Amino acid sequence: SRVREMARRLGINAPYVNGKIELAADTRLVLEFAIEEAHKMGHHYVGTEHLLLALVRGESVALDVLKKLGVTADQIRRQVRRVLQEGGGPSPVPEMAKAGGKREPKTPLVDQLATDLTTYAEESKLDPVIGRQMEIERVIQILARRTKNNPALIGEPGVGKTAIVEGLAQRITEGDVPAPLLNKRVLKLDVGSLVAGTMYRGQFEERLKRVIEELKKSKSILFIDEFHMLVGAGAAGSAVDAANILKPALSRGELQCIGATTLDEYRKHIESDAALERRFTPIVVDEPTVEETIEILKGVRKMYEEHHHLVISDDALEAAARLSSRYVSDRFLPDKAIDLIDESASRVRMYKSGASTSAKDIYGQLKQARANRARAVEEGKAEDMQTWEAQEADLNEQLKRMKSSWERASSPVVTANDIAEVVAMWTGVPIMQMAEEESQRLLRMEEELKQHIVGQEEAIQSIAKAVRRARAGLKDPKRPIGSFIFLGPTGVGKTELTKALAKFMFGSEEALIQLDMSEFMERHTASRLVGAPPGYIGYEDAGQLTEALRRRPYSIVVFDEVEKAHPEVHNLLLQIMEEGHLSDAKGRTVDFRNAIIVMTTNVGADEIKKQTSLGFQLKRDEKTEERLSYEEMRKKLTESLKKVFRPEFINRVDSVIVFRSLNKDDIRQIVNLELNKVTVRLAEHEVTLTATDSALDLLAEQGYDPEMGARPLRRVIQLRVEDQLSDALLSGKFHEGDAISVEVSEDGEVVLRREELEKEEVAV
Repeated sequence: SRVREMARRLGINAPYVNGKIELAADTRLVLEFAIEEAHKMGHHYVGTEHLLLALVRGESVALDVLKKLGVTADQIRRQVRRVLQEGGGPSPVPEMAKAGGKREPKTPLVDQLATDLTTYAEESKLDPVIGRQMEIERVIQILARRTKNNPALIGEPGVGKTAIVEGLAQRITEGDVPAPLLNKRVLKLDVGSLVAGTMYRGQFEERLKRVIEELKKSKSILFIDEFHMLVGAGAAGSAVDAANILKPALSRGELQCIGATTLDEYRKHIESDAALERRFTPIVVDEPTVEETIEILKGVRKMYEEHHHLVISDDALEAAARLSSRYVSDRFLPDKAIDLIDESASRVRMYKSGASTSAKDIYGQLKQARANRARAVEEGKAEDMQTWEAQEADLNEQLKRMKSSWERASSPVVTANDIAEVVAMWTGVPIMQMAEEESQRLLRMEEELKQHIVGQEEAIQSIAKAVRRARAGLKDPKRPIGSFIFLGPTGVGKTELTKALAKFMFGSEEALIQLDMSEFMERHTASRLVGAPPGYIGYEDAGQLTEALRRRPYSIVVFDEVEKAHPEVHNLLLQIMEEGHLSDAKGRTVDFRNAIIVMTTNVGADEIKKQTSLGFQLKRDEKTEERLSYEEMRKKLTESLKKVFRPEFINRVDSVIVFRSLNKDDIRQIVNLELNKVTVRLAEHEVTLTATDSALDLLAEQGYDPEMGARPLRRVIQLRVEDQLSDALLSGKFHEGDAISVEVSEDGEVVLRREELEKEEVAV
């Protein structure tokens, strides 16, 4: 009924004039009021909020309807202001401080869309800029030119392009610039905010034209981060994009603009538009060195100490620069080092601060006290309620005192070990490897590897020496940690050694990338390692080798049976071993500097089998003869290797490691190792397993095959020991707490006996 009443009062009385509907006088008045409201609020547009405020000014049908609904004009005004404030709507444009006449007239639209870096510099809200003086001077030189005075900062993400512009703003504030740049403002414009809200054709162009006009009138320098986004920005349908609108003003020198973008984006978007490229003068911003990064970190240390309420040691700064440079290969200094400091400080404050731990305890007690008070209120227990209220007030007072006492003097300290922990979280490198004295671990390398590998002392020693050379800094840091060729018959421990090496170097046997080179015998299969080239099927898929290493850069890469690979694959290996990196099909560089390259081959395996003096025919006291025979065999295998691989390939390998055949003592030790693995698996049943010497000898004899090495041994242990053990456990013949002995029966079979009571024999 109210809607009908309003429709009756309004009527339809809009006159037609020359085929157009004329606005009624009341309507025109409302629009004029709306424009006034927009001006009062400092908005550069007229929106629905201004129309609503205009409708409730004076007497109108709309206001009468609202009054009948119980809504007053003051209530509407308050609600509109609240919605604008909460919704982050446009706020009134502040009056520019004249500062003795230093500031030019207002630029309302630019002030709304851009951030004034010079104001931030005056208020000390910018981080100090350390170094980069040469780049800042170059920017100042280009800005002082008459035409085409637009520098373009080009560099990888995180090298400090934005910091250079902030340094310029700080120098302008301090007056440390030539006269033409004095009192100028540096305005950082976000391209996204420039485009936002321009739905209809012409809105974007009109807004950008107004920005250009305001900048012409004011002494301002426009800074556009990611300025490649100008190309195509706002070009909906047949509209003109931002870059083409800016070109005339940039060329005539009416508008000064600093652009910043990455090398890839500059090549893709800017260089392809020659007219836009010639209006900018490129300045390449290189990544700082580790030493320069340490100085940068010292400059910004105070800001992070004040933010996190702690102390950052010099050792932590140096560790952040060096560890991020060495282990975080897909990002750039100083950004990755600063992020490392920031996250380490946050972690220390959260988990290692005594005050933080105490605060957590008090917050927990406070939460419990509030819950108890609420329960007392529900149950109507007045005394309990007063008790809990008093406890709650006491805890709040403790928190208040604790927060006021969080001074730097009692603050925690960020150390190099804290930095190492965060690097370990980022990259997966074991903390122990960096926190413990690494030199001590490397000196114990042979001992640890011998616990897993039997009978290959020469191989273990060669690998340990090569790894120590690499870690001592005696070889090119751009090359992999080590590159080895493993020669030897099957079943002598080549694969086991790579697993043990992965666990020692990288903390896990999972840090192993294994590629079977028999799958890469054809020329075209080489592209599978780095990805298919553009235009071929599978271009979007990642390379088998490059993607695996990008995901886990700290790995051992095993090229199995490398002699079967096509020569094109060998060429890729040449680059990996010499340069320490490889580019995939999309041009991304994959870092091999923190990987170990292992190539296994069967070249000369027949020669090893012929050396029977290294097998069972040797007596135990013939160590000298064994060593001489091994050296002779090593020479023969090296000669065989030279016939298969090119000299430049072999020269790039750190060490060619020859694995000897296993003798009886070696096989017996391997039996012991395999039974120990079974014992570990039995731990959940609380059952222990031991073996007699005769049982070890029998299993070694049954499990050794001169052709297959130690591989059949695992099958023999499964058949003779594990099968019997599983049947006995399932049938209940063995129970928790039993001690089981592996023995040999009178008829020469392996049996399991319980050591308690009468050593009861269980089914064979």
